[in-house]
Amino acid sequence: MTPYEKCLQILQNLFAKDCQFALATSAQETPSVRVVDAYFSDGAFYVVSYAQSTKVKELESNPHVALCNNAHRFKALARNVGHPLAAHNLAIRDQLREAFAAWYSLHNNEADANMCYIRIEPTWGFFHQDGVGYEVDFATQEVKTFPFTFEVVSVI
Repeated sequence: MTPYEKCLQILQNLFAKDCQFALATSAQETPSVRVVDAYFSDGAFYVVSYAQSTKVKELESNPHVALCNNAHRFKALARNVGHPLAAHNLAIRDQLREAFAAWYSLHNNEADANMCYIRIEPTWGFFHQDGVGYEVDFATQEVKTFPFTFEVVSVI
């Protein structure tokens, strides 16, 4: 297994479940951040959304986004991949319905033509697991590893 393949496996272990991330988009040089539920599969994060939402409109005009979850950070390219019932989305739909089972059917209406999935493909990332930090250039598949311990320090 290459270091890059190992990183993808670690990402799968960390994020192939319902995970909350801060998602940053921008429009006309003005950033916007919101918390989204994301799920990692097949080299990308997926978010359930609505085509008329601010985040979808912003990423359609500027696909460069950022994700952050604790000390895990990613720069990425995002795109609206369409409605959950589109033929090309059926496999990921099954995964998302399972991962987001606690709320998927309560908060989404698949009869609404504006419901959509966002695919967020990392271009750069930093994440950690078991005392090791990983910095990854996804385009070149280059991986740097180093000792890393995530500690939250509260200053009052």
